[in-house]
Amino acid sequence: MAAAARVVHQQGAERTTIADIARAADVPVGNVYYYFKTKDELVAAALGEHARQLQLLTGRLDLLPDPRERLKGLVEAWVSQRDLAARYGCPTGTLAAELDKRDDGGLDVEAGRVIRLLLDWVERQFAALGMPGADGLAITLVGAYQGMSLLANALRDPAVMTREGDRLTAWLDSLTPPAATA
Repeated sequence: MAAAARVVHQQGAERTTIADIARAADVPVGNVYYYFKTKDELVAAALGEHARQLQLLTGRLDLLPDPRERLKGLVEAWVSQRDLAARYGCPTGTLAAELDKRDDGGLDVEAGRVIRLLLDWVERQFAALGMPGADGLAITLVGAYQGMSLLANALRDPAVMTREGDRLTAWLDSLTPPAATA
């Protein structure tokens, strides 16, 4: 699944073959066919791997005691992937955009589900900070990530991720929940 996620991210779903996955995983093609009968099953597995990696990341971040630090840790994790983003874009975002152009439906919804996992986690962090409109703030943060990934990729410039990550961190530091009324 990790090889599928990596190759689909690098080549896109349409250009990826089962043989590409087998080569990346260093296994015989027959082994891949045993587990994945179609390319769509392979793409679904790649999305499952993206969800798993997201859950591992948010699980590690959940160990931090402060929700603001968790959000800043998320931004730091995004920025740490700047070279990959500059070359291929956001793994889930680029796949979601590609799958949306297909007529079959289904996999694009699955890609949206992975992004929803991220949005929901970010929203919970803003809510824990006591911020009103936590859902909108989550959209803002995740949208900023998608935008900086897209721009870093289009410009082939990882520094975009660094600059925008710094800007997002400063924004997170500037947020203050409204004062509680007595």
